Amino acid sequence: MLRLSKDGIKHKKAWQDAGIELPEFDYDKMISDTRENPTWVHFGAGNIFRGFIAMLQQQLLNLGKAQTGIVAVETFDFEIIDRIYAPYDNLSLLVILDSDGTMDKKIVASVSEGLIGDVSREQDWNRLKEIFSKPSLQMASFTITEKGYCLKDVSGEYFEDVIQDMQNGPGRPRHVISKVASLAYTRYKNGELPIAFVSMDNCSHNGEKLHESLETVVKKWVDNGLVERGFLAYINDDSKVSFPWTMIDKITPRPSELINALLHSIGFNSAEIICTNKNTYIAPFVNTERPQYLVVEDSFPNGRMPLELAGVLFTDRQTVDKVEKMKVCTCLNPLHTALAVFGCLLGYKLISDEMNDNLLKKLVEKIGYEEGLPVVVNPGILSPEDYIREVIEQRLPNPYIPDTPQRIVTDTSQKLGVRFGETIKAYRDREDLDPESLTYIPLVVAGWCRYLLGLDDWGAPMPLSPDPMLSVLRSYLSGIRLGDADSVGDSLKPILSNESIFGLNLYDVGLGEKIEDYFKELVSGTNAVRATLKKYLG
Repeated sequence: MLRLSKDGIKHKKAWQDAGIELPEFDYDKMISDTRENPTWVHFGAGNIFRGFIAMLQQQLLNLGKAQTGIVAVETFDFEIIDRIYAPYDNLSLLVILDSDGTMDKKIVASVSEGLIGDVSREQDWNRLKEIFSKPSLQMASFTITEKGYCLKDVSGEYFEDVIQDMQNGPGRPRHVISKVASLAYTRYKNGELPIAFVSMDNCSHNGEKLHESLETVVKKWVDNGLVERGFLAYINDDSKVSFPWTMIDKITPRPSELINALLHSIGFNSAEIICTNKNTYIAPFVNTERPQYLVVEDSFPNGRMPLELAGVLFTDRQTVDKVEKMKVCTCLNPLHTALAVFGCLLGYKLISDEMNDNLLKKLVEKIGYEEGLPVVVNPGILSPEDYIREVIEQRLPNPYIPDTPQRIVTDTSQKLGVRFGETIKAYRDREDLDPESLTYIPLVVAGWCRYLLGLDDWGAPMPLSPDPMLSVLRSYLSGIRLGDADSVGDSLKPILSNESIFGLNLYDVGLGEKIEDYFKELVSGTNAVRATLKKYLG
């Protein structure tokens, strides 16, 4: 039996016989070195961290180019630490899945500690304060999702936790950004020690979002006389505190029952998949695809580890921005959204299965190659053509990456402005292009509106994924009846003209009426979704 523990991994032959790669460094020494001189703290202890970011440091440890590991911190879902980190000595098993069925299995052993970042866990919180007082600390990175940086609700009001934090100061913070601000204050009080706060979340200008949120909290503390004004100057001095922009890309879905069964068959019994009370699906193993990209603005006031040896691309802010736009506006995210919308309507449960549907495969090819690539700015360090080809030919069709359209379609109202709005603007702003010439991007927008009806292509009720605007959007469409195109009327106008959704008024660029016409075709009856796709793609 393969036991996932610091003692269990010492039985090397059993792991090697099972085809599982073990760490090539002194695990116990890494833990003691990191305890004394921590260099890297990461907030957000979920799958993307263990399946990608932790393995970057592991490569450096294996190469002898690093002596310390990563301190993993969870501020939201404490069960991740209590049930997945602590019982297994902070070790994980990574399963890398290729589309041809081959796989690599590796022990992830670069995490030195798993801490709960909350004052209610006094021992962990005091340890975090100790870490942030150490001159050796170079970086605090983040995968807390885009929502983690939000201080306000959808109505623009500060969350109650944030209000209390702003009034109470750094002593007992509750919101994740207030916690980070409190730890930064510890660093400030210990001699204004330098550090890079590195957001690795999948959102545009992530470093800027992190800085703005942190600054907002600190300004309130200064205004309320809770901290010195010098602290605000410290976090705004990029020679001491930096907020690099990054672009991250690796599909790391929830743990698969198929992989769970496979691991059990080779004697790895530490494979229980749990769903926490916060609805996180997680296991002692992580299943993920092989392709991965991390592009980072090279701004580290206290130095950094040589992560370029592990494949990280370091560059300037402008290049990060170009790479990020390439990915989220053209080469990956719009294709994902198109598949998510129509996949839900057509009853698909896996993104990979959709790529066997000739109409859906052709749809993403048209959106990417024909409508997107003409307006992509080549970032220079990655080829847009190669990137999108890998997405369409290898990544999306990978049957061993159990990603679902129902997961991808979550919060679509918050994503459309970037995933499609930027391309539409580029067509509007180019003299040689016309947004009215677009066919497939507006078809996806119409498909999303059809999705909001909550009925699949056969007219059966269909559960809708969470979205902060869902109730408002559905209220606009409440009078529409499937099979009655005349019932559409002006229902779509408040949606398609909403600049907060698309980044522009779609009627102003000649697309509003086109989308309305597509939508009427999509609601003309049962099976109309497939019929409409066939009309424009068949």
